[in-house]
Amino acid sequence: MAKKKKGPRQVIGLKCGECKSFNYVTEYNKVNEQLKEQIKNEKTFPLNKYCNVCRKHTAHAVAKKLK
Repeated sequence: MAKKKKGPRQVIGLKCGECKSFNYVTEYNKVNEQLKEQIKNEKTFPLNKYCNVCRKHTAHAVAKKLK
């Protein structure tokens, strides 16, 4: 049975900023992200996550294409 949609949430991938390896898959609310940029002029991405290839915490940016 298929899961019910959660509204404006989108599935995205996170790619390491240093080695460009694709490490994480997550989802975020696109509507809330746009409001946050307009009101507070803040951005959620890039996130600091652990990269298994680099073996340290690095900035991970949004990757549009999921592999």
